[in-house]
Order: sequence, then C-alpha cells, then structure tokens
Amino acid sequence: MEKMITVLVLLIMAEGTLSSGWSVTFENKVPCALKGSSVEFRCSYTYTDGETVRETAWQRGTFKNGIWTRVKLSDFPSYENRFKYIGDLQHNCSLAIHDLQENDTGYYYFWFDTNKYGRSSKASVYLSVTGLSARVYPERVRAGDSVTLECRTSCQLPGTVWFKDGNPVAKPQFQAQTEDSGNYLCAVEGHESEPSDPVVLDVQYPPLNVSIEVNYTGHLAKGSSVNLVCNSAANPAADNYTWYRGTVSSSSSMLQVGSGQVLSLVSVEASHTGLYLCQARNSVGENNSTEVLVTVNQTDTFSASTVNRVILLVGIGVKVVIMLLIPLVIIWVWKKRCNSAVDKKEHSHDYENISTA
Repeated sequence: MEKMITVLVLLIMAEGTLSSGWSVTFENKVPCALKGSSVEFRCSYTYTDGETVRETAWQRGTFKNGIWTRVKLSDFPSYENRFKYIGDLQHNCSLAIHDLQENDTGYYYFWFDTNKYGRSSKASVYLSVTGLSARVYPERVRAGDSVTLECRTSCQLPGTVWFKDGNPVAKPQFQAQTEDSGNYLCAVEGHESEPSDPVVLDVQYPPLNVSIEVNYTGHLAKGSSVNLVCNSAANPAADNYTWYRGTVSSSSSMLQVGSGQVLSLVSVEASHTGLYLCQARNSVGENNSTEVLVTVNQTDTFSASTVNRVILLVGIGVKVVIMLLIPLVIIWVWKKRCNSAVDKKEHSHDYENISTA
C-alpha cells in the first residue's frame, strides 16, 4: 500500500514538473469593443522544452444543458467567417473577431495540444461588446437655454464625435438657437460608420419674421373684397392671431378689428382705410408684424365683373335690334320693288295710247 501511494505521489510530481512550463498570458483580460467593429485578443503561450504544438483552438464559455462548458468557436454558426486565428504553433495565440455583435459578449479561452499533453488555459478573456447610446438633455428647450449632448457606452472608449442631420457638431455643449432643432447622433472617432441611434432636440421659440400678405396691389375699389394673411416662423406653430387697425395719422392708437390667421374685408368702405398690424402668439411668446397700409378709393368704380356684364348686355341688345331690323328692311325693299313695277306698267300703257292716235 505504501508503495502504491509513493508511486502516485511520484506521478503527480512528475506531471507537475512537466506542466510547470505551461502558461497562457493575455495582454488585456477585459477588452471592450464597439458593436460592428473588430477586436484582437493578443496573447502568448509557453510549454515545456522538447514539446511540439500540434493543434490550437479558441473556445467560448457557454451554458449547455444547464452546465457551464467550453465550446470551440468553429462550432458556433454565428462566428462563421467572423474570426481568424492570427497566432502560430510556437508562442503567439492571438485571435481576431470581426463585425462584433452585442451577443458576442462573454468569456473566451485558448486551448492547445502538444505531442505530450493537451491544455486549456485556466485564465480567460472577458469581452464586452457595446453599442452607443446618444442622449440630449433637456430634449426640449427654449432658444437661449443650455444643451448637453452625451454619448454613453458600457465601457471606456476613445473620443466621440457628434453629427446633426449629417453635419458635424463643434461642441457637445452649447446655447440652443432656433436652427439647432434636429436629429443628433454620436460615433466613436475612427468608427463613424457605426453611429448611435438618433435623438431629437426640439428648440422652441416665439413667432419670428411675422409678416402680412395681401392679395391686391394699389388702391382698393369701394365695394370690393380683400384678404390679409398673417405669416410667421414659430415652434410650436403660432396658434393665436390678433388684428389691429390704426389711422394713417396716428398708428400708436390701434383698435382690435379681428382674430385668426386670415382677416377678410368684405365690401370695403372708405372707413376700412388705415394701417393694419398682425400679432402672432404661441406658448413661448408673441411678436408683431410691420404695419401694412390699406387704401380704399372714395368713388364707386365698376369692377371687372360688372364691366363684363355690361358689355355682355350691350352685345345682346345689339343682336336683338339687328334681328328686329332685318325683317323690316326686307319688307321695305320688297314694297319698294313692287311700287317700282306698278309705275313701269302705268307708263307703258300711256305710250301705247299715244302711238295708236
């Protein structure tokens, strides 16, 4: 019995001596990479003198049938054509994985076999694959407020860059202006082709560039109609419009004459002459347009439609008169011809009487 124990101890010691030169060393045991990019596990391995490496393989830790086990990457369909062993059969055991996905996160192990023993590294590499998460806060601001852009990941990455509607953003912190509304996204420098999902910044401001549009030129004819339209640029859009009118001599004392984006002046009178102003308002604030002068002629004038109706009636009247005159002319011509024939007949009888005598 003692001899058997001694032999076992010697075998264990012998195996420990042979395996004492075996090791796998990772340059970075907790690498982190961006989704869609590539990663390289840099590592080296050693073994006892006199051994020859026959085979190498990279494995990934996974639960299989409820048991934690190591499976070769070549056995995962999801890694097909995405990993490459860039080491050798000497001492380099580096591995590259391309087009990383977030489900590639996990533990990875290196395994090699010599002509004497096969060994898997007890040490492991834990890979974290991260996506980018863009954030803008506050998401809704008023013009002039401060805005901060934040690009978040699950691990430390190099510097990030920002884009608004495809154009570079100079700084991740700024005072919001009206033109800063839009879609923002971030990316890691050097990996601009793998950006984050976009986030929206909504910059609100009161009505700007308020103006009045009129659908006539010159002076208005008394009795005609005109529409005045109030336009503005605002976010949110202006939802309240108020119209004011003042005299030409005193625009400071203006009276409210209507509401709504369109002011309709129907059948204008001389009293409608004056300076018109529109006030546009939204939840952020309000602004006024410049004044527009509306002048109504004092005398009545025919509108184009009235003139057209008169011309039409005159034309119809002329046609009626002509149609009535034509029969009269025909009758007059016929009677004249008949009278002329009678006269000729009477003269011819007189001549006959004279000849007979």
